[in-house]
Formats: sequence, structure tokens, C-alpha cells
Amino acid sequence: MKKISKYFTNEDYQKKIIPFLSVLLGFIMGALIMLFSGYNPLEAYSALLKGAGFYGSIKRFGDTLLNMTTLIFTGLSVAFAFRTGLFNIGAAGQMLMGGFIAVYIGIIFDLPRIIHLPFAVISAGLAGALWASIPGILKAKFKVHEVVTTIMMNWIAYWSVYYFVPNYIPGNFDTESAVIKESASLRTDWLSSLFKGSYVNLGLFLSIIAVIIIWWILEKTTFGYELKAVGFNPNSAEYAGMKVNRNIVFSMMISGTLAGLAGAVYYLGYTNNIKIGELPTQGFDGIAVALLGLNNPIGIVFSSFLFGFMNAGKLFMSASTEVPKELIEIIIAVIIFFAAANLMIKGFLSKINKVIYRKEGEKNV
Repeated sequence: MKKISKYFTNEDYQKKIIPFLSVLLGFIMGALIMLFSGYNPLEAYSALLKGAGFYGSIKRFGDTLLNMTTLIFTGLSVAFAFRTGLFNIGAAGQMLMGGFIAVYIGIIFDLPRIIHLPFAVISAGLAGALWASIPGILKAKFKVHEVVTTIMMNWIAYWSVYYFVPNYIPGNFDTESAVIKESASLRTDWLSSLFKGSYVNLGLFLSIIAVIIIWWILEKTTFGYELKAVGFNPNSAEYAGMKVNRNIVFSMMISGTLAGLAGAVYYLGYTNNIKIGELPTQGFDGIAVALLGLNNPIGIVFSSFLFGFMNAGKLFMSASTEVPKELIEIIIAVIIFFAAANLMIKGFLSKINKVIYRKEGEKNV
């Protein structure tokens, strides 16, 4: 029993176990809500898994991967900023601007696919970086808090797209753009055939590459060490000779690049056009993904997969069991609550540890 108690008190093990406990508690709370509402939780969760493609349909599993792809990028965006001491809640606006530039290039230009697609994707990342650089510069030069500026930049992006889409790349309806050319689409026939018609696309592979690159930057490079040092203690970093202001701007730009790439994979791979009057929710979901993934690139893959399959399966669950799809939002909210309230869970683990030691002491007596 003492060996078990070591797991409860060890800081590293606590970091690993808290996200799993958060998910477990979220699903337990969801089950209780269903029971009190007169629904069968086992039937509902079975339908949720089926709707996400865990059995019965490879297409639905492709839809899970599709949802996961965008969340990996936005989760990485938020997590990178967190790890470097910044709170970037402007991923939605950066994603929207990146997506708009990608769609604009996908519509206006007529190029071979080998040039057109990389051009659109890279431009989306650069647009996201440019959009995020403004809060970064304001933070570095004038100490304006990034929470305020990123929120404002979200709405500037929203209204900019609202104006530019109908005036420069109008589609069949006033509320959406034209459809991008096939040469700029991330969809491929072989992936669509493999997943029986799902829109899962090349963005999935781009997201995995991004995870590897961000992990390598943060964990294996001097540049990543400096960024984290500035985030942890800017005064000490400056005393050590690090360029604090430059690193703040670079951090926001890298974060924005990831959000801009989220816009590319979403609008070039899933929707194939862009609508006005919508601020992508994936930008805000990225905050939850980063939180549950402990701001670790590898953890973000797992947390985005969790959110991806829940989003993919909730409509099927609602249709087949009559359980409201909003219940999934409640479960997600509870999971986020417990992930955020890690001190509460640590206290709970400490109490379990005390009980184990007390029982061991009684046995020895």
C-alpha cells in the first residue's frame, strides 16, 4: 500500500494522473445527470463511441480525426503561449485570419497543386503570425496585457472577414465566400476512400508534424529554453542576458502561426470556403485542450482526440438515444473544471495517502 501512496504524493505522477481523473470524473458526472434525467448512461455512451467511429463505421472515425486535427493546432497555439508565460486567447481570431488568407489564395490564384496548396497553407501561418505579433509588440513595448489585446484582435478579425468576404471573394450567398479551387484543397482521394467519404485530409499529417516540431523547440533547443525562461521570470531572464522583448514577440508569433495553420486545415480541408459572422469555436476549445493536455505537445494529441471524438459522436448519440447533445458540452465543461481545479484533486489524493498511512500504522501496532 505504501508503494501506492508514493504515486499519490509524487508531483510527476500527480501531473500524469490528474488529467485522467478529470476525464473520469467528467464522465461520471455526465452519467449521474443522465440518470437523474431519465436516460440510460450506458446506452448513451455506447452510442457516443459508435458515433465517433470506435466501432461500426470507419467514416465516423475519420470524422473524429477531422475534429482532432484542428484542435491539435489550436491547442498547441494556446499551450505554446502558456509555456512561455503568455495567455493567448486570440487563437480564434488568428485562425480566422489565417483561414481567410488561405481561402482567398485558394480562390484568386490558378496554380499547379504542388505550388498552390503549400502557398495557401504557408500564407495562412504567416497571417496568423502577423495577427498575433500585434499583441506581442504591445506586450513587449508598452506592457499592455495580452488578454485584452487578443480579445480585441478576435473581433477585429471577425469584422474584417465580415467585410472582405462579400466584397472580394463572394460566393453564391451573401454570407459565404466562393469555393476554393481543387488545387488548393487539402482533401485527397486516397484518404477519402480510406475513410469511406470522410473529409479527413492532409491536415492530419501536418498537425502531427507540428506536434513534433513544437516539442523539439520547447524541450531540445536553446531558443525554446530562453522562451520558457522569459515566461517563468522575465527579470531573471533579462539579467542573464536574454532578449526579453524579442522573445515575447517571437512567442506570440509562433503561437499565432499555429492558430493560422488551424485556419488552413479547417477551411482548406473541411469547409472549402469561409462564412461571415462566425468566430471559430475551435480557437476557444484550444484553451481547454491545452489545459487538459498540461500544455505538453504529446498530451495535447490525447486531449484533442478526446474532444474530437466527443464532438464527432454527440450528434449520433442525440439522434439514437434522444439524449440532448448539449449534455456532451456539460461533460466537457466538467472535465475542464476538474482539470483546472487540480489543487482540489491533489488535496483529495493527499487525503487518500493519509488514510493509507493510518491503516498501515494500525496494522503495525
